[in-house]
Amino acid sequence: MTDPHQPAPPRPTSRDVARAAGVSQATVSLVLGEKWPGRVSEATAQRVRESAAELGYRPNLAARSLRLGRTRTALLVVPALTNEFFARVYTGAAAVAAEHDFGVVLYPSPDGTGPARDPFASARASLDGVIASSMASDALSALHGADLPLVMLDSDPAGTDAAAHVNLDIAHGMRQVTDHLLGLGHRRFVHLASAVDTWTFAVRAQALHEAVGAVPDAEVRTVRAPLDVRAGREAAEQALTVTGERPTAIVCDDDILAAGACKAARRLGLRVPDDLSVTGFDDLALATAVEPELTTVQLPAEQVGERGMAALLAVLEGRGTEADSLPVRLVVRGSTAPPAAPSRT
Repeated sequence: MTDPHQPAPPRPTSRDVARAAGVSQATVSLVLGEKWPGRVSEATAQRVRESAAELGYRPNLAARSLRLGRTRTALLVVPALTNEFFARVYTGAAAVAAEHDFGVVLYPSPDGTGPARDPFASARASLDGVIASSMASDALSALHGADLPLVMLDSDPAGTDAAAHVNLDIAHGMRQVTDHLLGLGHRRFVHLASAVDTWTFAVRAQALHEAVGAVPDAEVRTVRAPLDVRAGREAAEQALTVTGERPTAIVCDDDILAAGACKAARRLGLRVPDDLSVTGFDDLALATAVEPELTTVQLPAEQVGERGMAALLAVLEGRGTEADSLPVRLVVRGSTAPPAAPSRT
């Protein structure tokens, strides 16, 4: 029986493996680092591997990374740590990273609007690459000149000199929303748009206006709000109380703004969806927490993170990356219905 008070046996080292296999430590490093072909015989390599397995030897990844100039660490820059979408992006990236003995460090840029503090002054030597998700154009200045591979997620494919891009088919998502509402008979729209200047929100706006503009008797008016429920409520209240025919549908840039729009409707005595249809975007947990549940666009956030990390690994290994956009889909729930008879405010 093992005495619990006895200290654990020392962890085997590469010197122990070398002694057991009858080779030098340099040979052990070559074999376990998969750099032995052409320099060490197959029989010697097999003997080293067997000795390492018998001893239970595991390489010190941190020390090996330092010797190779790699720390096996990626930086994931996101606009906010509190948004569920970015939490899911991180989950996907971290899962792929773990399969390759990589770690992922999160770094927020405040609200995704202003420039983040430069994370590279002290951390440059501790990173192998950077993944940046859904960033505002002026928030990326600290990433330029970092001399590190950069993979952009949900961002303008023509806007940076990134090594790779992973995007969602955002435009198709907004077209699905618009086609759904137009098919129900809606013609008077308010676009409750994010006040954050990013590619992903610009694409949503363009797709919505193009789809509505293609229908002769349809119209859309845009109001902007910061990405929080209160701001969305206030902006929606103003849009719904403007003199004239009231809009019959509010198309929101994300589910958080949509929740605010639903609160605005209740405060004004309007029923969703009987008097007003409301749509979101992202399909966050919030979408099914409100009543009625939100019609929204489901984004595969974890897959975005997985693809982003896989792209960074491919860049580091000198391989090519996929350039196609990830599909998104409309999820129809209780917040949309055909419009009621016209009413004025």
